[in-house]
Amino acid sequence: MRRVLTALTCLLLISAGGSNVALAAIPAEVNGQLLPSLAPMLQKVVPGVVNISTEGKVQVRDPFFDDPLFRRFFGMPQQPRTEQVHSLGSGVIIDAAKGYVLTNNHVITRADKITVILQDGRRFNAKLIGTDPESDVAVVQIPAKNLTAVPVGDSDKLRVGDFVVAIGDPFGLGQSVTSGIVSGLGRSGLGIEGYEDFIQTDASINPGNSGGALVNLRGQLIGINTAILSRSGGNIGIGFAIPIDMARQIMDQLIKHGHVRRGLLGVQVQNLTPELAQAFHIRQRSGAVVTRVTPNSSAAKVGIKAGDIIIAANGHEVSSASKLRNTIGLLSVGDKVRFDILRNGKAMTLSPVITQQKLVKLDAGSVDQRLAGITLGNIPENSPQYSNVSGVVVIASKPGSPAWQTGLRKGDVIVSVNHQQVRDVAQFKHAMQSGAQQILLNIRRGDNALFLILR
Repeated sequence: MRRVLTALTCLLLISAGGSNVALAAIPAEVNGQLLPSLAPMLQKVVPGVVNISTEGKVQVRDPFFDDPLFRRFFGMPQQPRTEQVHSLGSGVIIDAAKGYVLTNNHVITRADKITVILQDGRRFNAKLIGTDPESDVAVVQIPAKNLTAVPVGDSDKLRVGDFVVAIGDPFGLGQSVTSGIVSGLGRSGLGIEGYEDFIQTDASINPGNSGGALVNLRGQLIGINTAILSRSGGNIGIGFAIPIDMARQIMDQLIKHGHVRRGLLGVQVQNLTPELAQAFHIRQRSGAVVTRVTPNSSAAKVGIKAGDIIIAANGHEVSSASKLRNTIGLLSVGDKVRFDILRNGKAMTLSPVITQQKLVKLDAGSVDQRLAGITLGNIPENSPQYSNVSGVVVIASKPGSPAWQTGLRKGDVIVSVNHQQVRDVAQFKHAMQSGAQQILLNIRRGDNALFLILR
């Protein structure tokens, strides 16, 4: 990537009466006391923050590529073109002995080659251990010796106003350090990632900082720099980092399984609003209201009921439905979660176990040949990506297949078939058995909706 840097000039000159006046040197100490400096801490931490560069390929469709008549008339290829892409980011050495490096998923996504560059200039081809797009966490491993790991702190002990330092490689200029404070905690609902519980900071975070370290003044890792809020793309003092407690939970699963094994609890929830609190005759003003309990689920077996209000999970306050989804989404299969619940104004504690979520898949071509080339599945319970829609999701769509030419893409959600709502794969199969020559599908794609016709 070419970058043109204009007018990079440093000039320190004070003129008085045509002669240069030398500036007095800043003293190293005042009244026998050394001036405060972050340098000693950074000397220990900076070697544990690395640069990550990637190479990969992305598909590029020509204009009107989706129109089969256009492709046939102009003799265009059936498969989309590919382009070589490069990206830069940062990472944090989390285990010096085993060479594990923690970074963001979006730093290494679609990468065919991952290169990790240490502060001392050594370069290594990295092995991808695992990624989790929902939380934007990834782990890679390098075969290096004499590494320096960044000590891990406790992000649960952070307070608004604590001083923090962001370390990374912005714009590929080389390792840079910025400082600021914790501006906010528990930021969610931003639409940046699926599971959000961000630390907000005004320490400058810029492109290339992603995956870098956010440390406290003790040099302990308390967050992974991830995103900024900006209209122009530049830093305006609103940056976000994944808390290290959350990142480590994901990292442990990635190292152990190569992916995150999110389990099933069997509840659907919504925010406790002031109006609902009044209707339930309670003073509680925050929590998650259980709207549905799946029969024979873990939640049902311990006695959780619709109308229960979950106010705490494992001793942590549940301020919203998204907060509860984050808590459940970060637990592993077999973990027990302790819920503090209000039922009819009375407090109780129930402890369901996270169970294995069954992945239901359907080769849609087996139901109707016009849908050949796509794989459908049920929407995972409490999935943040599909929290406001019900239906069946397209897990895979093969380019050039009949379904792909119809317009179906990976991530699409089929919400109805011929105006008949479908909530899962079983209902979809039943709705498709009508034998109609023309089938109307209602599709949700992100925040948009559209209709597709099968003829």
